[in-house]
Amino acid sequence: MKINSARFVKGFVNPKDIEYETLPQYAFIGRSNVGKSSLINMITKTKGLAKTSSSPGHTQEINFFLINEKFYIVDLPGYGFARVSAARRATISKRIEGYFFGGFENLVKVVVIIDGLVGPTKDDIEMIDALDKTGKRVIIAVNKIDKIKKSGLKKQLNSIQEKVGNRIMVPISVTKRIGIGELIQEVFQDSL
Repeated sequence: MKINSARFVKGFVNPKDIEYETLPQYAFIGRSNVGKSSLINMITKTKGLAKTSSSPGHTQEINFFLINEKFYIVDLPGYGFARVSAARRATISKRIEGYFFGGFENLVKVVVIIDGLVGPTKDDIEMIDALDKTGKRVIIAVNKIDKIKKSGLKKQLNSIQEKVGNRIMVPISVTKRIGIGELIQEVFQDSL
């Protein structure tokens, strides 16, 4: 897929407003600080398109980026640990649930990003299972594989695959640009 244009459209706080967006959507979600926004910037080759931060919980809206004037990449807030109040976390959680479980027909695929060093957490598995129950097409992106010792990489990836079940899984490293082409092919093959 060649990206000719990528631009921020809007950050939604009310998922119900999204129903008016009629183009196909490819959503990216994961725990706070797992590299969602950095991955979007890498895929689009647009530095700073999705705002990144070293502190967890930076993304708090459902951010839509228009790609090639044909479809959206959606950057969702992270789940799990974030440096925000419990009330703010609950609000963010409701946004995520409203987006995924609001019955929007234009959501084509969901990329769940997992930290390769940590492996899937309880929150990751709960998110994946919930998405499965709604029939959403899920792809697992295992980020930070460059931080795993080469001698233990295969064992760690096998362990992660076992925990996420029979789902498509693509090992990547955003910082080292490993596996990005394979992930792009897997996620956007409908839009190529």
